[in-house]
Amino acid sequence: MSPEVFVDILSDALWLVILIVSMAIIPSLIVGLIVSIFQAATSINEQTLSFLPRLIVTLLALMYGGHWLTQTLMDYTEKLYLSIPTVVS
Repeated sequence: MSPEVFVDILSDALWLVILIVSMAIIPSLIVGLIVSIFQAATSINEQTLSFLPRLIVTLLALMYGGHWLTQTLMDYTEKLYLSIPTVVS
C-alpha cells in the first residue's frame, strides 16, 4: 500500500466521522445556544432547563438521521471492500 492510498482512505474516514458527528452535535449546539440566551434574558439558572432540550433534540436528530447515517456507513464500508484488490496490488 502506497502512502497516498493510505492518506486518501484516512482522509475519507475522518471526513465521514466529522459528517456523522456534526449531524448529531450541531442541532444540540443550536438548541443549547437558544436555551442559554433564554436563561440569560430571564435570569433562570436551572441546569435541567439546559440539559433536557439538548437531549431531546439530539435523540430526534439521531432518529431522523439514522437511516442516512447507516446508509453512509454502509456505502463507505462497501467502498473499502471493493478497493481491497487495488490497494493490495
